[in-house]
Amino acid sequence: MAFRLEDKVAVIGFDDGKANVVSHAFIDAMMEGLDKAEADASAVVIVGRQGMFSGGFDLKEIQKGPGEATALVSRGAHMLYRLFSFPQPVVAACTGHAIAAGGFTLLACDTRIGASGDFKLGLNETAIGMVLPVFGKELAADRLSKRHLTAAVIQAKMYGPDEAVDAGFLDQLVEPADVESTSIAVAAQLGELPGATYAQQKLDTREAPLARIKASLK
Repeated sequence: MAFRLEDKVAVIGFDDGKANVVSHAFIDAMMEGLDKAEADASAVVIVGRQGMFSGGFDLKEIQKGPGEATALVSRGAHMLYRLFSFPQPVVAACTGHAIAAGGFTLLACDTRIGASGDFKLGLNETAIGMVLPVFGKELAADRLSKRHLTAAVIQAKMYGPDEAVDAGFLDQLVEPADVESTSIAVAAQLGELPGATYAQQKLDTREAPLARIKASLK
């Protein structure tokens, strides 16, 4: 993880040189970055490496066995719950592919700025024989367009960036070179809103899905 402050915007960057998988290290770094943001910033940007936001949960860990898989997914659920309920504005700088847990990370963020290009975004759980956990169902139902729920969740459709805006994975597309700077500018603007009010509006608006996700956490 790379953490820096751009004025009052905390920028949390991930680049493992590969697929930016959601591993235990990824989750630790995200939580550490959010701790720092909550202490020192008024808004957050989460950015991946060029061409890759996140390819999903760490399959090497998942393949170790049911216990290891459950432990990782459980920790991922806690991370996504924190993102979805985080008191500050959270902007995702989606620098490329965002699949499975990468897609859920987008859904947990408030505003998603995506890179135009030949990228895939979506939830492939059905295609790999996995039923969505509660956090996945709730994030999808709350953030995706109802017109796309069947295709995105049940049929594991992968979307290009343009389609991903219509589906609800992204809010805006820009050129790849502009994703991070645009996201920081958006976060800075959102960070000027009254912080306590923003936090309460978020909790109130997402009350039902947050409650169901929280009840499922282990």
